[in-house]
Amino acid sequence: MIIGAQPDMEVVGEAADGVAAVELARRLRPDVALFDIRMPRMDGLQALRLLAGPGVADPVKVVMVTTFDLDEYVHQALRNGAAGFLLKDSGPALLVEAVRAAVSGDALISPSITVRLLEHLSPPAPPGDDGGLSPRELDVVRLIARGRTNAEIAAELFISVGTVKTHLGSVQGKLGARNRVEVAAWAWERRLVS
Repeated sequence: MIIGAQPDMEVVGEAADGVAAVELARRLRPDVALFDIRMPRMDGLQALRLLAGPGVADPVKVVMVTTFDLDEYVHQALRNGAAGFLLKDSGPALLVEAVRAAVSGDALISPSITVRLLEHLSPPAPPGDDGGLSPRELDVVRLIARGRTNAEIAAELFISVGTVKTHLGSVQGKLGARNRVEVAAWAWERRLVS
């Protein structure tokens, strides 16, 4: 109902279980698919892996929407290509924003779990591991890890939004990151932000 009520969004399919959801998403190729962690026949994490996981040639953008606020689920979802992770109690506005973020290539995580997740995502990398990024790219990465938008990064670094996008594309290429969440996770793992 929330998605269908948006003037610029349309629900193109609904599935009763994970197996049907994967089949439907492959057939319909929605801009964004919304999955729960727990679904009958195939859980949302497995469905996510099939649609957006490592090695998927043409991934579907998937936002996980769930009541299960477990670090293990969040970590696994993000590692397998989720374009967002929301708790069901986050509210309708955040759900709509998560869909819009996914469509634009960004990602949104429920604010209540973001800091906790990033602080404990994985052990710190060895000191000095900069991923081959330039100093300016590292500036952009730090701001992404703090949740800044491209416009906010541009204003803070006194560069254009187009230049931010260029840096972000370069960063994603160098790190093998598929989205902003993976870039942010990389920064937090290396303790580039606090």
